Amino acid sequence: MPIGVGSDLHFLLGPGIAFVVLGLLALFLRWAFGTGEGRQGSAPAGDELLTRIATLSRRESALALRAVLSDAGIRSTIRYPAAHRADVLVFPEDADRAGALAATFSPPP
Repeated sequence: MPIGVGSDLHFLLGPGIAFVVLGLLALFLRWAFGTGEGRQGSAPAGDELLTRIATLSRRESALALRAVLSDAGIRSTIRYPAAHRADVLVFPEDADRAGALAATFSPPP
């Protein structure tokens, strides 16, 4: 049974409903999966969670330092911000111990 809308506008009803549903879906997804800017208590950016303890020029040297830190029970990661540069990052609570180990570290030849 056809819907009782004007005879010359009935072809707009289906696409109109579809656009409204898509708009509502887009708003819901933006709310559910948004970045959370402006919300109270959002997590800090990645760089604020970690502390840089060393910057090395070779990837192999950074991996060797990371192995030394791992042997000492310190979790770490490596960031490559530019070519021929590797930053070794640790959590702030381990920064003092990691810094002492990094100061005595000599990279492999």
